[in-house]
Amino acid sequence: MTRPHPHIARMSPYALADLSTPEGKSLISLSQNESLRPPSPKAIGAAAQAMGTSMLYPDPDWTDLRNTLADLHGIDADGILCGNGSLDLIGCLARVFSGPERAVLAPAHAYPFFQTAARMADARLDTARERDVTVSVDALLAAVQPDTGIVFVANPGNPTGTRIPKSDLIRLRQGLRPDILLVIDEAYGEFSDHLGERCFDMVAEGNTVVLRTFSKAYGMAGFRVGWGLFPPGIAGQLRKVMNPNNIPASAQIAATAAVRDDAYMRETCEITAALREQAATSLRDAGFAPYPSFTNFLLLNMDSPKAAASADRKLRSEGVFLRPQGGAGLPHTLRMTVGSLDAMNTAIDILTQWKQEGQL
Repeated sequence: MTRPHPHIARMSPYALADLSTPEGKSLISLSQNESLRPPSPKAIGAAAQAMGTSMLYPDPDWTDLRNTLADLHGIDADGILCGNGSLDLIGCLARVFSGPERAVLAPAHAYPFFQTAARMADARLDTARERDVTVSVDALLAAVQPDTGIVFVANPGNPTGTRIPKSDLIRLRQGLRPDILLVIDEAYGEFSDHLGERCFDMVAEGNTVVLRTFSKAYGMAGFRVGWGLFPPGIAGQLRKVMNPNNIPASAQIAATAAVRDDAYMRETCEITAALREQAATSLRDAGFAPYPSFTNFLLLNMDSPKAAASADRKLRSEGVFLRPQGGAGLPHTLRMTVGSLDAMNTAIDILTQWKQEGQL
């Protein structure tokens, strides 16, 4: 049996989403990629204190948050823009830099909101094949069209969990026309920062954006805070379409406090990685094939769309929810968020029983 990571043994029994129904049955959600821990206690305390001044409008320039992020990452605060979650920034980028005459390009199994953002901008979405659910730079470059305006790449990817090295992203940037904006969505970047391949320096070229969020590693999905590093020309255009009061004051203050408690966030990443690898080992021992992951979730290869649908029905009948990925072009898979140890063990036990019973 795999020994639990030291952090797992002492982590709080906080449940990701144990919801009690009127009938008294407990539901377990491992479908939303929410953090397995609440935000830093310092962030919660700062948000509570900020409520006393909530009659005031929030800072439209997110000054404290930008400066704190700049200090942590060693980047220029003037290049930082903040949004109501990274979805807000993705939508604004698509609206400004794509449209009926400027298409969007993304990997085949990319974050589905890239497609939504393209539709909102009335832009065509082109896709490039992936290799074993991993972004292919060669395929992306081959899929570029004369009217391509934006290339979106999530790294690590969602729903795949896989990532490509920074050297591949540099090769992608060098292979794209200078007029094409490359947007690197690092919503799960904190989970792979230990690899030492941060991409903020790529923004200096003037045609690359790097996005991050507080929804994952910081455990602040409910606060809706995202941010990114932008070249000056791109940032200036984006500000024209952004809501100047897009992040509530309490959320800005909470996010700033969370950044200052870097140790708590890093511990969350460490706990998550340990639980993820423990779950992956248990799944492999039970005969399943999870893909490699650099995130807070695992993508399970169920071999066929029929098997994935059957397993999903079995899980739901027991009150456990994973996320089917047919909408991302992966109908043979289910995505499992890394939640509490008990929640994941329950899901794995149900899947193991399903497999043993040969239910299809």
